[in-house]
Formats: sequence, C-alpha cells, structure tokens
Amino acid sequence: MKSSYELAMERLNKNSPAVKLTAAQKKQLAELDSKYTAKLAEREIALKDELNRAAAAGEAEKFEQLQKQLVHERAKIQSELEDKKELVRQGKS
Repeated sequence: MKSSYELAMERLNKNSPAVKLTAAQKKQLAELDSKYTAKLAEREIALKDELNRAAAAGEAEKFEQLQKQLVHERAKIQSELEDKKELVRQGKS
C-alpha cells in the first residue's frame, strides 16, 4: 500500500514530469548562481553603506527610500536569475 506522499508524488510527476539536466546545464546553473550571488552582495554592500550614512545623518526619508530600493533590487536580481535559469533548463542558452 502506498503512502499519501507517494501517491501525491506520482500525480505530480504525471502533471509535470521532472526534467533531466545535462552536466553542462548543471554547470551553467551553478555559474549563474555564483554570478548573481556576487551581484546581489555587491549591490547590498553599496546600498547598506548608503543606509548607514543616512541613518547616521538622521535622514529618515532617505533611509526609507534606500530600504525600498534595496528590496526592489533584490527582487529584480532574483527575477533576472530565475529567467536565465529557466532558459538554461529549456536548453535555449
């Protein structure tokens, strides 16, 4: 008798079978992860320096604006990464 987990996994695989990646695709995905992690860290460092300066100067409005910018840039970089990863998975890169 199969568990409910096993049954759910079978249904999931019927609806969207798992994609087998080649070694080259896995390497490309790892390189993208590394590149975008560095890109994100670079932006966070730059913006956190600006955030610290704004906080020290007591500029609350600028501080909030920079926080929103940081959140926006994180989302943008993550979205860009996922788009590029999807292209690799589809074999279009």
